[in-house]
Formats: sequence, structure tokens, C-alpha cells
Amino acid sequence: MRQVAILGIGQTKIDEHWDLSLREIGGNAAFAAMQDAGMDKIDALFIGNMLSPIVSGQNQLGTFFSDWVGLWGQEAVKVEAACASGAAALRAGLMAVASGEIDSALVVGAEKMTDKAGHDVTAALATAADADYEVEQGISFVGINALVMRRYMYEFGWKHADFAPFSINAHANAMHNPFARLHQKINVEQFEKSSMVATPINLLDASPIGDGAAAVILVPAERVASLKGKPKITVAGSASATDSIAVHSRKDPLFLSAAYESARRAYEMAGVQPGDIDVFELHDAFSIMAALSLEACGFAERGQGVRLGLDNEISPNGRVPVCTRGGLKARGHPVGATGMYQVVEVVQQLRGGCGETQVDGARVGMAQNIGGSGATILTHILKAE
Repeated sequence: MRQVAILGIGQTKIDEHWDLSLREIGGNAAFAAMQDAGMDKIDALFIGNMLSPIVSGQNQLGTFFSDWVGLWGQEAVKVEAACASGAAALRAGLMAVASGEIDSALVVGAEKMTDKAGHDVTAALATAADADYEVEQGISFVGINALVMRRYMYEFGWKHADFAPFSINAHANAMHNPFARLHQKINVEQFEKSSMVATPINLLDASPIGDGAAAVILVPAERVASLKGKPKITVAGSASATDSIAVHSRKDPLFLSAAYESARRAYEMAGVQPGDIDVFELHDAFSIMAALSLEACGFAERGQGVRLGLDNEISPNGRVPVCTRGGLKARGHPVGATGMYQVVEVVQQLRGGCGETQVDGARVGMAQNIGGSGATILTHILKAE
């Protein structure tokens, strides 16, 4: 298998884009990545998306986007894995280039979520859960995470306020990201007084939806000679793992076994350990998921993920910098695009282009994208060479 490099990146600001269609949002990110890579011809297109049939009434996104960006006649396909669709599309493109089947891939994560009423979007998101044994019983996606969070607090003795540093860190970092949706700093008092969504999850525990797209260009690393002073970014590790789709079917609902397994495989492939990771873009759809991800990936002991936030170890200057561009919590969570935003942000860090939230000396970065409540999890490790 060939080593693969990320040659170009592109993204759009996450917002309520009433004036832009799904094809325009995704196309803008694709064009930005192609311009960054200096390429206008690509062998194949991979689209990560979850909700287009329900929210936008559009299937066949491969052809939909290839037509729009001018890649007529080329291979193009949509990849769906709930909220992990972006990273799943990246892995598909990565394997295609690594195998030698193609020499270049454009991978785009795109989602438009604000064209439907809130209750319709909530119902659409619930399709990532078990339709028979969770959704049919009336529970929402946030409700599932609330049950997990409440059990975590009970088992390990944490208070709700202990989770505040995850959201505070995300909002502080998003202030310096022009592509982020939320540009407001928050404090512990605001976190605690925020409106309740599903006890104990309140509004500031949860990530906002939005419209957005992010994209990368993948090519064989051997063909990347010079990037005009920028380091070559290679995909050193890539892995995907699954758990039961329903939380109640898991041996331990407080441990993300798919995160553990995908991270373990990615670490092994990249030849690194948790201590070698300079920046970690985790999937903080809810603050409880940030704690569980840190534990499953080896950065904290069981039940102690919250401690990293309380000890200020998750900031850009901390031991485990996370969500350095705002994370899902403040950058925003256009579900099928989120995994690609994470990868683009890791590339930005490894290129040294994150300004106020730049992690000093970042050479190894990890992105982890979660589908459902931990049912499908993909981990990618990137290195700067």
C-alpha cells in the first residue's frame, strides 16, 4: 500500500446559509481544496453526508457534486456513516489512493441542516440510533447522551459543573477561527445557568447544527515534492471500528469500545502512542463524549477524562490540546461534514497556520469522528514531514 499525503484543504464557514444550496456549500469547499492543491483534474470524488435525502430531498450526491465541480465522467460516490460520514468518506478515498487504483481523490464532507424545522432535524438525527429499540420508544439522540452522562456522573462522582471546561475551551478557541459558527466566550456561571435540554445536558453541553462543508485532496506521498515552504502532511494511521448501535446492548455503556479499537489500530499503523499526539480533534457533540473519548484513546484513566479539563490540560498550551478550532461545540456540527472539518483543522495545525490557537511544535495530530452514540468511530493520525 502506498503512503498518502493531503495536498490541499478547503472549508466553508458553518452557519445558517439560507442563500446557498447544498451543492454550492460543498462545491465551495471542493474548489478551495483544489485551489490549495493547485489541481483541477481529480480521479475520483468521495462525498460524506448523512441527511441529504431527508433534509434536502437529494440522493446520488456523487454525481450531484461531480457535475457541479466539473469532474464529468469521473468516479463519484456518497459515503454514509451517520455523524461519522465525513471520516468514512476520507477512509474510502484514502484506501483507493493507497491501493494504487487511483492517483488522486477529492474528499468532501457536506451537510445542509437548516432548511427544515427543528423537530424535523431532530427526527432525522435520530435515524443514527436503533430505530426499533431506541427511537421507537420515544427517546431522542440528546436523550441517549443524557442517560449516559447521568450514569457517568453517578458512577464516578462528578458534578455537572465539572464538565464546563470542555465547552469553555471550545468557545475560547473558536474566537480565533473565522470558519466557526459561535464566536462568544463563556464561563462556568453561564454554563451552569444555560437552558436545560435533557437533564443533565444543557444548551452549553451540546453542539449546534449548521450548514457547512470541508474538503481535502489526497495524492500518493511520493509525488509530493514541494509545498512552497509548507510541510508535507501524510496520513500515518487510519482505522474504523464499530460497537452495537443501541447503547443498552453494550457491555459497558460508559466506555467507547469502538473509539478504543480504532485508536489502537491507528496508533499501531502510525507507530505512535497517545503521548506522541500533539493535537487531538475529538468529537465533542456533547461534553460527555469529550470525556469518554479521552479515556478510550488512552489520555486519561476510566472516569477521569473530566479531570483533564479541570486541570487545564486540554487548552492549546496543555498536555492534550483538543478542539483547537472550536470543536463541534463552537465551530459547529454539520453532521456529515464534521469529520472532514476535523481533518482540515489538524492539517492547519501541522502546517502551523492556527494563529492564536496554534499548538507549538505540532508534528503529529489525531482526528476522531463518531457516528451515532459511539456505534461507528473512525480515527485518523496525520504527520508533518
